[in-house]
This record gives sequence, C-alpha cells and structure tokens, in this order.
Amino acid sequence: MQITLFSPDSYNSPKLHIFKNTELGRIHDCIDWNGLTDLLPEKKTLRGSPSWLPPKGLFGMMFLKHYTGLSDQKLLDRFNTDWGMQLFCGILLPDNESIKDNSFVSKVRSYLGRHVDMQAVQKVLISNWKEEIPDKNVLLMDATCYEVHMRFPTDVKILWESCQWIWEKQIPALCDLHYIAQPRSKYKQQKQKTNVYSKQRKKTYRKTRTRRSALLKLLLKGINSYQQLLNQVKACGLTDKDAATFKTIKMVYQQQSHHFHYPKVKIKERIVSIYKPYIRPIVRGKENKPVEFGIKVHKMQVGGISILEHVSYKAFNECKRLKISTLKHRNLFGECSHLAGDAIYATNENRKFATREGIVTNFIRKGRGKDDKPSKSIKALLNKERSTRLEPGGRCRQLRQRKGAIST
Repeated sequence: MQITLFSPDSYNSPKLHIFKNTELGRIHDCIDWNGLTDLLPEKKTLRGSPSWLPPKGLFGMMFLKHYTGLSDQKLLDRFNTDWGMQLFCGILLPDNESIKDNSFVSKVRSYLGRHVDMQAVQKVLISNWKEEIPDKNVLLMDATCYEVHMRFPTDVKILWESCQWIWEKQIPALCDLHYIAQPRSKYKQQKQKTNVYSKQRKKTYRKTRTRRSALLKLLLKGINSYQQLLNQVKACGLTDKDAATFKTIKMVYQQQSHHFHYPKVKIKERIVSIYKPYIRPIVRGKENKPVEFGIKVHKMQVGGISILEHVSYKAFNECKRLKISTLKHRNLFGECSHLAGDAIYATNENRKFATREGIVTNFIRKGRGKDDKPSKSIKALLNKERSTRLEPGGRCRQLRQRKGAIST
C-alpha cells in the first residue's frame, strides 16, 4: 500500500526542505511529472501496477534506475533506506516499513513498457526542457547496439539448450504430473559427449558437425516424444510460456536442420536464444566485436540531450534514417542548420537532401576541390562534437592521442 506522512508539495517537512536543496531534488523540479502521468492509462485500467508507488513514482523509479546504475536488487535496498529517493518518487516510507518484493523494480519496468509509449515520454521531456537546451540548430546522429546479457551463440549451444529444455525439464515434469513412464532416449550419453566436446580447446569442423548431427537427431526425437505426451494428456499443465518456448524450439530445429544440410544458404530470422527468440545478430564491423546481440538504436543528440529516434531488434541501415531524423528535429526544435554523422550517412541521396534544405554537414567533399578555411573549421568542429559525444570511448581516444602528441 502507498504510505505518505505528508503531502509531497508541502514545505513543512524538514526532510523535504533538505531534499529540495540536493542534486536529486533539483533534478526533480526540472521534470514535468504531470505531463508524464497523463501518459498512463486511466485509474480503471491501472490494475496490475505496483501499488507502493503513485503514478509519478513509476517514472521516478525508472529514472533512479539509470541515474544510479544499480541492479534491481541493490536499487530496491537503497530505496528502502534512502528517504531522498523515496521523496523523488512521491512517497515516504515509515521506519518500520520496506518493500520486500525483489521483483518490484522489474514489475515497474514491465508495466511502463506495456502501457507507455517511450516516444511520447521523450516528447514530454523535450517540450519541458526546450528553452534551456543550447545549440538547438545542431543535430548529431549515430547508431549503436545495446547488448543483452547472453552467451555467444553457436549451433551446438542452441541445439543442446533445446535438448536440455525438453529432456531435462519438460518431459520429466509432465510424466511425473500424470504418472506416465518417461520415453527412452540416449540423452545421458549425448550429455556426456557434449560435455567432453565443450571442454576441448580446439573444436575441429569434423567434430562440430558430428555433434550437430547427433543433437539434431536427439532434438527431433524429443520434439516428437513431447508432442505425443501433450496429445495424450490434452496439454494439461502446459503454460503459455512453455508453449511459446516449445514453438521456438520447433523453429530452431527447422533452421538448424536446413543449415546442416545446406551450410552455404543464409538463414533468415535466425534464432540465437530459445528464451529470447526476438534477439537477432547485429553485424557492426567493429574490431573487438564484429557481431553484437541486442537492440539496434538510431540515436540523435541535440544540445547534449540524446533522443532515441528508432529502435529495432532487426538490423537496419542507419543512413536511411537521416531524412526522418531531420524532420523529427524540425518538429521538436525548429530549424536544423548543421548536421553531423559518420561516413555511412554520406550517400548521394543524403547529400542532395542536405543541399536542398541548406544544411551544413561534416561529410567529406567529393571531387578534386578542397573546402575553404571556414567550411573546413566547421566540419572539424562537427566531427569533434560527434565523436566525443556519441561514439563510446571517443573522448578517451582523443585524450590518448593528445597525450601521445605531447610526449612526442
């Protein structure tokens, strides 16, 4: 239940007076809480929302999550003992009360993800900060990938995880629930062989193909056996989550079987995790990580404020987003006079668009001619701002280069 000792807008409390003079309190006063709470559904449809917090506190908790950089458990522990964080969310817990639900922060995040459009959240925040943002006519853009915490996928790993899910988790539980004898299989022998294979430092192509062939046979038998058991008990005890995972495993078998027999054919919508089937490989071309797994984001930045212009779990070409980003900037901030992006944006179509709209870019000039000094200095400044603000490690790389130049 929600507990408050005083109105959050009252200045009679000493704690509230102290909170207003802290950094977190000053940030609190800069946020349009009324505009954010208007994005939530009506009270009649607020069932399922965490009851400890008011509507304002849902957004406040997510802000504290990214402001502190703590895990969900550590954030909850600090929230229970830090009255400044509680005031930021619009409540104040008594000394003998605390939130004991370890999944509380996750529930808040899930609820906002289901009911709130994040593009609308960005629009509310920007409209409130618009007058204070400097250099609103300069647009910086880049694409990045927010990686998820998962193991690097291989064909053997995804096949073995599918076999484990069926033969270790689902079939024994279903047979014990309905007192049915478990079907025979060679799962224990394949488990031992897979453990031996995983411990080998050098995994040759021949050994890998042998493992894949054996696991494909084991997985096919597991799918057929589990389906027969489900038909026998009429799917009694099968949850929606398990049904979705089983459907994913069937798709994994189809993809891996086709890839085994036709290794040169590219697989579309390739599944790399049975528990997160929406994750796709994102080819980035970086030196340390040529392939990343997560959500790809096209980010635009104005005056130090980052805006997520487009997000997708599927790979996309960010150079196609330049026109859309420019139009979005115009709707939010007004005229765009300067634009900076990396070399992938410098297509002929984007160059013509920038010239037609009168936008100065940092693109390298085509042809034999050279830029004059004012144009060259503007492009150098745009390149510096883009690389230091948007690219991860850009500022550190620039400091290392400067230190190397000084030492030489």
